[in-house]
Amino acid sequence: MAPHIPGAARLTTSQAGAGIRALRWLTLLLLCAAYLQGGLNKLLDFGGAVAEMQHFGLQPAVPLAAAVIIGELGAVAMVLAGRLRWLGAAWLALFTVAASFIANRYWEMAGMERFAAANSFYEHLGLAGGFLLVAWHDLAAKSGKEGAWHAERH
Repeated sequence: MAPHIPGAARLTTSQAGAGIRALRWLTLLLLCAAYLQGGLNKLLDFGGAVAEMQHFGLQPAVPLAAAVIIGELGAVAMVLAGRLRWLGAAWLALFTVAASFIANRYWEMAGMERFAAANSFYEHLGLAGGFLLVAWHDLAAKSGKEGAWHAERH
């Protein structure tokens, strides 16, 4: 039998849980911010999105721009809503790595351009790693193996 918790303590526990859920959602929003902003900007300026595809030599530019918009906004919605969060996070990780190899080819550059592109490339790898951790945690929680989130100690 659960111990009796006075009303004020129950309210505090409930508020703490709500606060933790809100903080978790906020951290996911921050992680997804670039994709939310990018997807909305491309949606509101579809011509610019098509021009971006063309700039990077991606063809056919129109369907690819549409796919990127749907992918970015759809995956963000999945992560924030918690429905198939692991899939949305994994897609954003894959998209981030692919886009980084397309847009940040620092190994083909020199000088400050190389420096900036290399920084962006590795920052995006870190972002992809963050999304993979979200996917891993979500899958572990759904399988009832939350302990899988923590590294094993040998």
